[in-house]
Amino acid sequence: MNNIEILAPAGGYEQLVAAVRCGADAVYLGAGEFNARRNAENFEGTLAQAVGYCHARGTQVHVTVNTIVMDGEMDALSRTVEAVAASGADAVIIQDLAVMAQFRDRCPDIKRHASTQMTIHDLEGAKAAADMGFHRVVLSRELTLREIEYICARCGIETEVFVHGALCMSMSGACYLSAMLGGRSGNRGLCAQPCRLDFRAGSRDHALSLKDMSHIDYIKELKAAGVSSLKIEGRMKRPEYVAAAVTSCRLALEGKEYDRDTLQAVFSRSGFTDGYLTGKRDLDMFGYRSREDVTAASGVLKELANLYKKERGGIPVEMYFHADRDGSLLTVRSGGGSVSVAGQVPEEALNRQLDDIEVKKSLSKTGGTPFTAGEISVDISQGIAMTASSINQMRRQALGSLLEKLETPRRWNVLKTAGDLFPEHVSGRRELWGRFFKAGRVAEKGLDRIILPIEEISRHSDVISNFGDRLIGEMPALMFDDDNTNLEETLLRLQKDGLKDIICGNIYGVHMAVRLGFRAIGDFGLNISNSAALEEYKKLGLSAATVSAELTMTQIDKLRGELPRGIIAYGRLPLMRFRNCPAKGKSGCGGCNGESRITDRRRVEFPIECGERRFSSLLNSVPIYIANKRLPQVDFLTLYFTNESPQEAERIIKAYRHGDKPWFERSGGLYYRGVK
Repeated sequence: MNNIEILAPAGGYEQLVAAVRCGADAVYLGAGEFNARRNAENFEGTLAQAVGYCHARGTQVHVTVNTIVMDGEMDALSRTVEAVAASGADAVIIQDLAVMAQFRDRCPDIKRHASTQMTIHDLEGAKAAADMGFHRVVLSRELTLREIEYICARCGIETEVFVHGALCMSMSGACYLSAMLGGRSGNRGLCAQPCRLDFRAGSRDHALSLKDMSHIDYIKELKAAGVSSLKIEGRMKRPEYVAAAVTSCRLALEGKEYDRDTLQAVFSRSGFTDGYLTGKRDLDMFGYRSREDVTAASGVLKELANLYKKERGGIPVEMYFHADRDGSLLTVRSGGGSVSVAGQVPEEALNRQLDDIEVKKSLSKTGGTPFTAGEISVDISQGIAMTASSINQMRRQALGSLLEKLETPRRWNVLKTAGDLFPEHVSGRRELWGRFFKAGRVAEKGLDRIILPIEEISRHSDVISNFGDRLIGEMPALMFDDDNTNLEETLLRLQKDGLKDIICGNIYGVHMAVRLGFRAIGDFGLNISNSAALEEYKKLGLSAATVSAELTMTQIDKLRGELPRGIIAYGRLPLMRFRNCPAKGKSGCGGCNGESRITDRRRVEFPIECGERRFSSLLNSVPIYIANKRLPQVDFLTLYFTNESPQEAERIIKAYRHGDKPWFERSGGLYYRGVK
């Protein structure tokens, strides 16, 4: 059995105190603009003090630098690296490979954790993270216990799993709903949570809102599976929530009962679910925050606040007390820190001389501090006396000085680098690529490249011979280990038949495609948003890349480097990726032909595209169409066809060849308005 960490959220100072005093082994927090909860209080300007507070009490600090970064923000990112290093934090949580490169090259001693925003959900993805130099991977919330165990046993790095808190409907890092509907990007830390509104699937309401997860009952199983860290979601939640969740995890880890009713009362959405961990991905997982849920919290807040009212007192401190006729001295040691305090000169004992028992009694009174008296050594000359109050004063002064010393930041070294000098990108002839959901809907005329899902190519034996080197196989956006039906074998067979190119929207796909000897192309799901990330993916083996759909045309034009790049220029952009499809009925997927839809409050329809009943994708209500607008300096434009007929696709292809104006409802995406 391994040691396991309880990792608590700290959206602000009170939450930090609650987490530490209730027994968290580590906290995670944001320190600036590059964290996925930018609306939390965070610790900009106070990071070093927060780290010092935690370190003095034996708690580690993981700093979230887990948003995508734009080229114009690299100087700010550099300052963030320096601030994190100066604070002495223990680890950084990262999504963008540009951020990864900055910490790897400039502050190599700090541990790097792959954020859940990287959508790592299988063994191949975890191995990719290890190969890239991450020390830990934060696994997607959607995994079963068996999948977690499978990854832990084989990935070679630490694993962190969410054990309690909110569940996004979409896989983290693969959601663009807030960005597309309101310009507030979840990948930039400003998600507006439109999914919690009343989207409808038939007669069922709130079809994009899941109950909060709680896997606290499975902590011992997660520990046995090899998990390194149990993560509590909730940097936007109040300190009482943090106290309740940490206390519950601590009790469960110790094999004791915890108060489930109080935990649910402080925050839940129609109760809790363990559907992902147990593999019971049914309609019972769905729920939303009701008026009753809000009312329940008010009854438990005072009780929970008492949990973190006082210092916990769990840090052992060694004490050595010496007194003779020349003076007195108390030395205290803990956590590598040592402090000595001189006291008064003892008096001659008239009635009762100072003894070991009296001294140890005074020195053991560590209440109100984070310390607990450990070994106490006493060396006292015969025939001297000191008052208990004077010894108490020495103890208070020594422990106060020791705490101050332990709170002093232990800075990491920051290396100087030459800086990123990427060459200016020169585009060649701009190619037109077409992605099709089904082989039977392909309209090839006018296209330079044709993209089809791997499953479709496998099902239609003539596709490779018909399209030859124009064909690109699309890796599944998600491939869970429980669902993996010999994907590697399929790829090797298709490779033998002549398939050479693979497009990948997840890091697992990049790793597998390169490992198997394909020419790997990055898809928009990699969220590549800056020149440094392009360069890092080139090092990983990409031959070309589709950049993030959250960039503006101006930002795309300014991307540098030699790696060929393109954009999604047309189509219903996948706004969410689901493992638990919102369109399923009480009997699951029965009767569904793979193309369903949900509606929002204004009755706007959003199609859902099924990925072999292993996952599904929420498509935008209208397609991106920019044929008649200014296009960026890129090497290819991808027309992302989903439910269009071959005739409709042909007309779109011609329109992009000639720059025609649109004849249907459409969107310019985020290319001309950007995101916050």
